[in-house]
Amino acid sequence: MRVTQGCFSFLPDLNDEQIKAQVVYAMSKGWAVSVEWTDDPHPRNSYWELWGLPLFDIQDPAALMYELGECRKVNPEGYIKINAFDASIGTESCVLSFIVQRPSNEPGFYLERNEIG
Repeated sequence: MRVTQGCFSFLPDLNDEQIKAQVVYAMSKGWAVSVEWTDDPHPRNSYWELWGLPLFDIQDPAALMYELGECRKVNPEGYIKINAFDASIGTESCVLSFIVQRPSNEPGFYLERNEIG
């Protein structure tokens, strides 16, 4: 089952050139960009692991693409996403988030609903 979270999740996977174009766009808006990864993409797991140090002050898309490559090496079968945050109004708000890597086999997850009352 293909996990559909974030922008572009119903489209085919983005290649590195397309990923870099999104990073360039985010940086041109002054947004802080970060790389996160997980092995548990369940919708209730909203806190993925931040890769490395925060990349909030970088202005070079190549630096983020390098960190993405390093994250891919360490997590070849994990989920990896890129987030962009806008702090222009005094709060750090996620304005762009998309998955850039998926495992070769996506087994999905089980969601159990409980009726109360």
